[in-house]
Amino acid sequence: MTTGPSRRWPLARSLLTAVNGTTVAGLAVAVLTGARIRRGRDGILVAEGYRRRLPPATCFTVGSVIITRRTAEWLLHEDRADLLAHESRHAGQYAVLGPLFWPAYWAACGYSWMATGSYGSRNVFERHAGLDKGGYAEAALRPWISKLLRKR
Repeated sequence: MTTGPSRRWPLARSLLTAVNGTTVAGLAVAVLTGARIRRGRDGILVAEGYRRRLPPATCFTVGSVIITRRTAEWLLHEDRADLLAHESRHAGQYAVLGPLFWPAYWAACGYSWMATGSYGSRNVFERHAGLDKGGYAEAALRPWISKLLRKR
C-alpha cells in the first residue's frame, strides 16, 4: 500500500474538516434534514435523501459530507466519478479554509452572478473543482463588463 501524498491527502482532508468543524456542520445539516449518512470513498461521507428545496443542486458539500437528493449508490456509481471528484474537491477547499469557506464561496457566487448571470461560471471555487464536472458551463461575461475590460 502506498503512503505517498495522493494517499495521505484524503486522511488529512478528513482530519482538517473534522477539526475545523465543517464536517460537524455537514453532519448537522444531514441529521436536521432527515438525510441518511453513509460512508463514501477516501474519507468522504454521503448524506443521501436530502429533501429541502434549497439549494436546488442535486449535490452540495459541507466539510467532508456530500449531501445529495439521490442515494449514495447513485453518487458513488462509476458513471458519476466526475461529479464525486468535483464535490470531493470542495471538501478539500473546506479543509483549507474551514468556516471561512462560506463567506468566500458566497462572495465568489456574487462576483460570478454579477459578471455572467451564473452563480458558478466565474466562481473560483467551482472553477477549481471543475466546472463541467459539477454540471456548470462557461458563461460569457455580461456586455458591460466586456466593454469595461476592453477599455483597459
